[in-house]
Amino acid sequence: MQATAYTYDADTRSGSVLLDDGTPIPFDTPAFDAGGLRLLRPGQRVRIETEGEGEALRITLVTLQTL
Repeated sequence: MQATAYTYDADTRSGSVLLDDGTPIPFDTPAFDAGGLRLLRPGQRVRIETEGEGEALRITLVTLQTL
């Protein structure tokens, strides 16, 4: 799934993304670390992997979108 980086805190390595419909979804440190990234800037397109549905939806991986 694709999203856009919305917030990122370099100290905690957590933040949030916006889905294409504008829905914000937070991600935690393990999801960020799983993608091997060092930094994330708001506005960057990212690829995310999720598990769960509805209110239980959580991001398990955040990485940069590549073609």
